[in-house]
Amino acid sequence: MEPDFKVICATRASRDRFATQTPLGRSLALFPHPFIELELHAENRTGLAALYNGAIERCRGKPAYLVFVHDDVHLLDLFWPHHVMQGLKRFDVIGAVGNRRRLPGQPAWRFKDAAFTQDEGENLSGWVMHGRTWPPESVDFYGFPGHEVKLLDGLLLAARSDTLLARGVRFDEQFSFHFYDMDFCRTVEQHGLRMGTWSIPLIHESDGNFDSPAWRDACRRYLAKWGS
Repeated sequence: MEPDFKVICATRASRDRFATQTPLGRSLALFPHPFIELELHAENRTGLAALYNGAIERCRGKPAYLVFVHDDVHLLDLFWPHHVMQGLKRFDVIGAVGNRRRLPGQPAWRFKDAAFTQDEGENLSGWVMHGRTWPPESVDFYGFPGHEVKLLDGLLLAARSDTLLARGVRFDEQFSFHFYDMDFCRTVEQHGLRMGTWSIPLIHESDGNFDSPAWRDACRRYLAKWGS
């Protein structure tokens, strides 16, 4: 029997507004797969790491494919759940875009230094579209997906619950939003699991909120934890 398939999303919108006014809500309504269970945290003020850890724990004894995804993501393919399941046959954790290496002091998956210099193309993998309309405002191609990586963007992360539970992998709840994904990727690697990018067509409305006060505070805590 195939594991369950769960989408975990936190949103500041109400449950009704999520379904009709957020990109993810509209996508799930457009592609209403009956086997998908939506775990929606509406009107949320809790950190993502804590919510995601709760979803993992609730799968004890009942394995599931877990898709952790932001509410400002448009899913563009009817068969996106199949892509997720195929990707998780090859890797333990997958995402849309990532970096094949990790550098000391790296502030985000695609930047290589504190000046936000984008890393060279040969180190990046995956693609994502940005904008609020169709056609999108930009198509950011970082390299073919399907490569093993060290870092993934948290806009969409997927894994099997039994894999994470067996290795004791969790999100660090000190990172409520910024750096929860960077920290998670290092924990995944530390526990001997493999990460990779996979082809999951999507549009992300946000391009990140780098260098805000909250971001800088999380960056300091992240670097203090890992030492680089």
